[in-house]
Amino acid sequence: MNSANKLNAYRVAAVNTSSSENLVVMLYDGAIRFLGIALKAFDRDDPLDFNFTVHKNITRTQAIIRELNRSLDPEKAGELGDHLVSLYDYFDSRLQEANVKKNKEIIEEIRTRLTELRDAWNESLNQLNGAPALAAAPAPVAQPLPVAAPAPSSGEYTGLSLMG
Repeated sequence: MNSANKLNAYRVAAVNTSSSENLVVMLYDGAIRFLGIALKAFDRDDPLDFNFTVHKNITRTQAIIRELNRSLDPEKAGELGDHLVSLYDYFDSRLQEANVKKNKEIIEEIRTRLTELRDAWNESLNQLNGAPALAAAPAPVAQPLPVAAPAPSSGEYTGLSLMG
């Protein structure tokens, strides 16, 4: 088994054995990683490569954000859930604008905000699990939001993959 297959097997096992709260952190990690790849594309000289890489990684991030939005359970999430829905909608529309205009500043803004959310979720999970909090994390969220299991799709494939 080559190293790429081993990494993929590890990722699949991690996803299949994680709690829904940990999956949220993993989704944030994926979105942040994809936006990082999009930002690195701004250093490329080939316009086709630049445009394709930025587009592909922004759309991957949008798929993750839409999945995070759909996975919120409005009955359990309450007011904080309403705020997250608004925030996810904002991220999605800003990323659409960044994709059309190939705007690096918007990508950086959304990546920063996603990193803050990810760190808050991670610190909250660490507090629930009794693990020490990360030093660089912002003020914790009282507890992670309840997340519903993803609803089965009606046969449509969104292209969302944690594997990249």
